[in-house]
Amino acid sequence: MCETCGCGDPDLVSVELHESLLASNDRMAQHNREHFGERGVLAINLMGSPGSGKTALLEATARALAGHRLGALSGDLATDNDGARLRAAGIPAATITTGSACHLDARLVHEALHELAWEEVDTLFVENVGNLVCPAIYDLGQQANVVALSVPEGEDKPLKYPVIFRKADLVLLTKCDLLPHLPGYRMEALEAALAATMPVPRLVRCSAVTGEGLDEWYAWIAARRAELPPATGKRHHHHHHHHDHSG
Repeated sequence: MCETCGCGDPDLVSVELHESLLASNDRMAQHNREHFGERGVLAINLMGSPGSGKTALLEATARALAGHRLGALSGDLATDNDGARLRAAGIPAATITTGSACHLDARLVHEALHELAWEEVDTLFVENVGNLVCPAIYDLGQQANVVALSVPEGEDKPLKYPVIFRKADLVLLTKCDLLPHLPGYRMEALEAALAATMPVPRLVRCSAVTGEGLDEWYAWIAARRAELPPATGKRHHHHHHHHDHSG
């Protein structure tokens, strides 16, 4: 249970306060979006369950796209483990430790940008807290949402957690190297579940272990980058601005 938003529990956080929190978050998300637009940064919100393979996917991405201007913000309740893994793989990464919060929000992302030379980044991965519920509700200012869904989680996750898949631009079916060990896995059931939840179903089957499908993932990133409008070039001197974010 997230103490900051109550996860929609009116006994913890009133409906009115929750709506106010979301409105404040949306304003900060728009602020982040403007920053990314000024620099021509593609920000990708990577979501998924704990253990779905988000960090392993980004490690493989870092190795394959070495020389590209990548950066990452990694959200976890505790520890810098994932951030350390990403830095070791070659991605400049800042960790956002959320404590009891089960999702990132726009303000946490904004503050973490101070710790990352993000102006030198073309593609920023925001690795959200492992959770299939709350991360989908909070806009971070990203241009794309990607959900990592691992094979061992089963085929019906999109039906059980429809909101996050409704928001997804792409679903990465991770750990596909395990499929031979799960003969009961029904790919057609997953595809049907995605068709019922995603506005535009898009599934890439991949494995960070074998490399299967990763080229398609990299091509998707490149295509999203190509769709970005040109950087507006405004410079806020991000580390020193003092305008009010309290909204």
